Amino acid sequence: MSGVVSSDERFMAAAIRLCRRNLGLTSTNPSVACLIVKDGVIVGSAVTAPGGRPHAETQALAMAGDAARGATAYVTLEPCSHHGKTPPCADALIASGVARVVVAVTDPDERVAGRGLSMLRDAGIVVETGLLESEGKAALAAYLTRQTKKHPYVTLKLAVSADGMLGRLGTGQVAITGPISRGQVHVLRAETDAILVGIGTALSDDPELTCRLPGLETRSPVRIVLDPRLELPPTSKLARTALLVPVIVVAAKDDKDDPAFAARQDALETLGVEVLICDPRRLEALLAALATRGISSLLVEGGARTAQSFLEADLVDRILLFKGAGTLGKDGVASPCVSGQMPAGFSLRDTARYGADILEEYERDE
Repeated sequence: MSGVVSSDERFMAAAIRLCRRNLGLTSTNPSVACLIVKDGVIVGSAVTAPGGRPHAETQALAMAGDAARGATAYVTLEPCSHHGKTPPCADALIASGVARVVVAVTDPDERVAGRGLSMLRDAGIVVETGLLESEGKAALAAYLTRQTKKHPYVTLKLAVSADGMLGRLGTGQVAITGPISRGQVHVLRAETDAILVGIGTALSDDPELTCRLPGLETRSPVRIVLDPRLELPPTSKLARTALLVPVIVVAAKDDKDDPAFAARQDALETLGVEVLICDPRRLEALLAALATRGISSLLVEGGARTAQSFLEADLVDRILLFKGAGTLGKDGVASPCVSGQMPAGFSLRDTARYGADILEEYERDE
């Protein structure tokens, strides 16, 4: 294969990098990027706005203005062809006078699914698809999973000691990885729609599960706790911050006939916590319910039992294994998977070093 990178590939690669900017911010819509290029110069560029509108194409075309006529548009996802709350982006591209549209990924949404491309071709625009498709699909993995599987793209994050442990029994949070790795986890939270832990982790660690990197504080995901008996204390950090960042507690059943249960539910709801009745053991039903709310990406952070339940249900799409250099010893809580011993169907895709820690990224095989 030639080592020469074409200008098309360079511009599409730039568009894919740009689309990652608003991951986790665009609600039910995907984070799409569009570059308008004329004579080798970018004259317009945009990414789907927070909340999902306006779309990338209309913003980039507005920036380009008259320079869009005869230009090439590089779009990470097929332009929409249907009337929703905004007119079709395919119509906007046609009206702008662009001569060529290059697309990385075809949209599986049944309202689009090739119709956007057909509209462009019928208007005499040259259309090319599949450029850097695998990279585009990786960037759009959450949206594509929700569209095709009707549940969020699930990432399991594990911080594992050198002796294969996630933490120590009865000691609360234990620092397994260093500050650089922890910063990367906060970046991951900023790119994710929702984060999930089990009630055991919520009780022992009292986590906040927000993004606390300077400049990214407003990008914290929805926080979800699997809590069958509704045990989350109103005094917990999660409950006390529910009005600032949404918290959903998943209880096994609506037991309002039990005065104690009803009191706990009232106390949490008064603080802004949403109580969702859905048996936490039926994870597939829970994921389907989250997808209907527009949650496309879910980060599962703990603990060991919750991680194991997602793996056993075969609902994990990606595993991020942060390996610390220290050991925890015999009182440690064993990780459900460690380096070199991944569940069947997962392959190592990438590795990175963060200080003394090593990150291994595993993805489900196609």
